[in-house]
Amino acid sequence: MALTRYLESAVRDDLDQKMVFVAGPRQVGKTTLAQQLLASATGGVYLNWDNREDRRDIRAARWPGGPALVVLDEIHKWRGWKGWLKGEFDKHRQAKRFLVTGSARLDVYRRGSDSLQGRYHHYRFHPLTHNEAASVRPPAAPDLGQALVFATGVPDTLDALLRFGGFPEPFLAGSARTHRRWQKERIERVFREDVRDLEAVRDLSSIQLLADLLPERVGSLLSLNALREDLDASHRALTHWMDVLERLYYVVRLRPFENSRVRSLRKMPKAYLWDWSEVQAPGPRFENMVALHLLKFCHYLQDKDGFQVELRYLRDRTGREVDFLVTINRKPWFAVEAKLAETAIDPSLVHFRERLKIPFVYQVVLQATRDFVQDEVRCLPAATFFSALI
Repeated sequence: MALTRYLESAVRDDLDQKMVFVAGPRQVGKTTLAQQLLASATGGVYLNWDNREDRRDIRAARWPGGPALVVLDEIHKWRGWKGWLKGEFDKHRQAKRFLVTGSARLDVYRRGSDSLQGRYHHYRFHPLTHNEAASVRPPAAPDLGQALVFATGVPDTLDALLRFGGFPEPFLAGSARTHRRWQKERIERVFREDVRDLEAVRDLSSIQLLADLLPERVGSLLSLNALREDLDASHRALTHWMDVLERLYYVVRLRPFENSRVRSLRKMPKAYLWDWSEVQAPGPRFENMVALHLLKFCHYLQDKDGFQVELRYLRDRTGREVDFLVTINRKPWFAVEAKLAETAIDPSLVHFRERLKIPFVYQVVLQATRDFVQDEVRCLPAATFFSALI
């Protein structure tokens, strides 16, 4: 089953103007995207820094003659890559287009100043979500600030995503055995190769233990003090390890939305995994899947169109909480509470809607069979809700 990935047309358009950087988790489909773009280009070459022969070609700047698309994969592992790439782009920008892909955050993984500023567009590449996996075309351009526009969802696709995650290989295989083997090998390679190659981590076993603890804490407030005691590590070391895992697209941290009207928390984040299928408990796994659907939606609006759209969560000092809040220019747009089966409207949704004047509020239920509005909160099936996203 061949899938046209959601960034393909946007990246193709941007390559006519600047370099394009595409970063995302290992095995999310960056190489497949690059190959699809190369297949439609008049000429081109794919070079991977991890390959010895390709490294020689990169360092020697051996490019195809004439107009061509040059794909450089994992080049961020080369210490001097930014200054070198700046020179190549400035020299060949009339004839060559450059696509840079990697499994680290190319927008922030810097040693020194950003010499490439103004020369590239950056995209964060996400796993499959409902519309992509079901080959359903999402709304062409979400109307920011307005209610989401829903279509008919595909429950079978949602069930498969919840079980196998959104990474293409295990999802398309649809096999529990393939999923287990893929997941084991991916985690091993993240720590054996990516952490070792990119980060100054002396105690690799401890950061692996940290990763083992995170699935049990998905959706909860992430207390570094509690983790520090479990791992017998310093606060400084633990903070560094979490930063490493976030840079390598293993974990994402959501910050609380701060507002004096609700005496909100200010610092405590919540953690979610890019591969939600690592989470064993059904409730947190579903919440993690909702988080990644919303994050993909926000990143797409940020990276493609430049909108200041962010994903946060809501919690006040009395313990009332709503799983997610999407903001525009730091003002609430819509709030989302994820539930496995509960259709009674969560009182926290009503409370925060009134206090913060949130325009749209949704309770997204995995096992819901009906769609209704109560107390100005719309309760709807998860497949329906996801149909409005990317």
